[in-house]
Amino acid sequence: MKTLTSITLSGFLLAAGAGAASAQSVVISPEQETVIREYVTTQEIQPIEVPAEVTIEVGTTLPETIELRPLEVPEAEVEYHYIVVDNRTVLVEPQTREIVYIIE
Repeated sequence: MKTLTSITLSGFLLAAGAGAASAQSVVISPEQETVIREYVTTQEIQPIEVPAEVTIEVGTTLPETIELRPLEVPEAEVEYHYIVVDNRTVLVEPQTREIVYIIE
């Protein structure tokens, strides 16, 4: 019985660890946020309307139908693309199309 409990507990801990690893977040400093916000403002990009089934939150993968803009700000030291939704700048990993950070 003790062995079964240990195996069950080990499985639970393994699953919890896998969940934590997949929920990694990107760290953007306040200085980087300022530089990115200024860049996006100068680009005068119109906010987009996302399909109803798409949730704008970190970890969401955006569909191919949403056009991503390259974030061309070398001084920010990040290599993401972005979209603007509801006055928020949404940073996206271009290879996976996953939302990695949202600037309010």
